[in-house]
Amino acid sequence: MSSSFGRLFVVTTFGESHGAGVGVVVDGMPPGIAVEDGAIQRELDRRRPGQSALTTQRQEGDRVEILSGIFEGVTLGTPIAMLVRNTDARSKDYDNLREVFRPGHADYSTFAKYGVRDHRGGGRSSGRETIGRVAAGALAKSALATVGVRIVGGTVQVQDVKAERRDWDEVEKNPVRCPDAQAAARMADVIQKARDDKDSVGGVVEIVASGVPAGWGDPTMSKLDALLGLAMLSIPATKGVEIGGGFAMAALHGSQTNDVFDGETFRTNYSGGISGGISNGAEVVVRVAVRPATSIARAQTAAKQGGGTTTVEIQGRHDPCICPRVVPVAESMMALTLMDVWLRQRALRGREK
Repeated sequence: MSSSFGRLFVVTTFGESHGAGVGVVVDGMPPGIAVEDGAIQRELDRRRPGQSALTTQRQEGDRVEILSGIFEGVTLGTPIAMLVRNTDARSKDYDNLREVFRPGHADYSTFAKYGVRDHRGGGRSSGRETIGRVAAGALAKSALATVGVRIVGGTVQVQDVKAERRDWDEVEKNPVRCPDAQAAARMADVIQKARDDKDSVGGVVEIVASGVPAGWGDPTMSKLDALLGLAMLSIPATKGVEIGGGFAMAALHGSQTNDVFDGETFRTNYSGGISGGISNGAEVVVRVAVRPATSIARAQTAAKQGGGTTTVEIQGRHDPCICPRVVPVAESMMALTLMDVWLRQRALRGREK
């Protein structure tokens, strides 16, 4: 199973949604990087369930246990292992799904691949797997900050409601994690209505990395934009990625989308900070399309493992919109990607940037 990400900064996640716990092993973290007390936990708190009425009400503390690799607040250069124990799993909520393939989920495809599956909450395919990514992302953010890289993100669309402003200081002030306070209120109404209707809605998450120097990434098979596409599409429930001007550029002319560079700054950023697969010094801008959550309480037709169909209503506690909790995960995947290409650039050029 492909549970590892990265070449020099290698992140391997483990665990299932309703198993004993989930976690991550990080190999390649440089020694001597200060990791602020509580930095990892703060990121996990942003991802954890039960944050508001707009998210799943599963009550997990998601308290991280650092098992190795950090001593007295400093990385040792050795593998860093982190564990989060599951404390509020209600596996009985899934008893009626033992022989059922839920619509929209990975139940059937997983069974077709392995011949066996963990039916409790999706097992390895659950969004709970992303805990390891966020914990590792906190480490990557700490390291990247030493060379001036900052990563922010937010929900910029829910259904047909779009954010018009990008006030990143606003993101943690509303439950939707939207950088536009007025749009956030309308998004919250849309999500609440979906919950009341026993349904779900999708949206778009935007991630921006500033301070990325020119020169990170590669010109052919390992282009920075290709690596970011891989990273973002590996997040559960993501179905599309665009960088910079993205799909809207298809309706424009080259005279409109060619970014003018004056030797110091770019006047526009249709390229999303990446030219020819290599960072160009502008902000790296990525948007991720997030599908509506597949677990909904409405009656649906589902296939039975032995053949035929049945009607199911998905019990348990689920998000009516996944976007608010995807934000810290997508930020983490941006950080993991940039961390890996930074280390590869250091190896190539022998300098910090």
